[in-house]
This record gives sequence, structure tokens and C-alpha cells, in this order.
Amino acid sequence: MAVTDEAIEKIKDMIVSGALRPGDRLPKESELAAELGLSRNSLREAVRALSLIRILDVRQGDGTYVTSLDPQLLLEAMSFVVDFHRDDTVLEFLAVRRILEPAATAMAASRISEGQLDALASQLDELGADPSVEELVACDLEFHRGIVQSAGNSVLCSLLDGLSGPTTRARIWRGLTQEDAVARTLREHRAILAALRDRDAEAARSWATVHVASVEQWLRSSL
Repeated sequence: MAVTDEAIEKIKDMIVSGALRPGDRLPKESELAAELGLSRNSLREAVRALSLIRILDVRQGDGTYVTSLDPQLLLEAMSFVVDFHRDDTVLEFLAVRRILEPAATAMAASRISEGQLDALASQLDELGADPSVEELVACDLEFHRGIVQSAGNSVLCSLLDGLSGPTTRARIWRGLTQEDAVARTLREHRAILAALRDRDAEAARSWATVHVASVEQWLRSSL
């Protein structure tokens, strides 16, 4: 095992065991290196790597802390990683989204408030019947994020946020090349919203599946 990898594992073990808890400040570099049997250089590299994936927070002039370790924070790194996907793997990301998003939409049916439903409806009304592709994509992201947040599962919400990077590109391609994509997207959004207002979890799940699958089907035929 490379010395930096060993250092990462040792810090990870301290966090997993509870020796370091969320919000705790790490001992001074020289003390921690001696405690773990590491060189200061390898410890420094490990801290840098763990800060990139939001495990540690290096505060200049103050020290290094364990972050809150909240799922939303930790999964931010995933959205960075998936931006490096190849075009032919977009379908795989969409396939995962087709599994997760309908489930989240069904969960939201019993939890989303009337105020949240009204806000989503206003968002669609403000978009109008002839938005630009960029406006449609931005609205699509916010529409689904609002629903998923209402599902009450922060891990699921963070996972779907992370998957939106590659799927956003697919939505733009679809909007540019398929004439009825705008109208179809708006119809599907309103159908999802109507199912949520009816508190019909299975209808909401079905419409969300149709919505993601239509993008996936178009993209499959285009690649």
C-alpha cells in the first residue's frame, strides 16, 4: 500500500471508530503523524485528498476539522466525478435515474405540502408555452429537485442531484433536435404534478418513469 493510501486509511479508521467525530479538530500535524506512525508529508497528502472529497475541512490558520459528514456534503464529490463520463455512458446514468427518481416521486406523494405543489405549479406557469431549451432544462432540474426533496430522504436527493450532470446534457440535446420535446416535457411535468395533488403514489411513479424513459429512449436512438 502506498504511504499516502496508508495515511488515508488510518485517518478513515479514526473517524469510523469514533476516535474523531464530525466537527472534531484533528491534532497538530506533528502529533498526529507521530501517533499514526506516518511521515508528515504522507499525512499532508492524505489530508489534502480527504478534503477534496469533503471528509476533512482545512481552515487556513485554524486547523483541520472533520466535516459534518452529511450525505449531501459527501455526495457532492460524486457530481464532480460523473462530469467525466463518456457520451456512451449517459444511458447508464439515465438508467440509474429511471430506478431512483420514480421511487422518490412516489415517496413524495404522501409528504409534499400543498404550498410546495403550488410553488411547482407556479414555476411551470411562469415558464410559459415556448421557453428556450436552456430555460426548460433549468426548470426541469428545479422541478424534479423540489419533488425529490419533498420525499424526505437526503441520501436519495443527493444521489439524484449527482446524476443530473450527465443527464442535463441529454436533455439539452433532446431539446435541440426533437421538435415536440418542449411540449412533451411540460405535459409530463403537469401529469406528475396532478398525480402528486391526488396523492396517488403509483400514478406519480408511473409518470416519472415515462418522463425519464422518454429521454432515455430518444438518446438510445441517437447514439
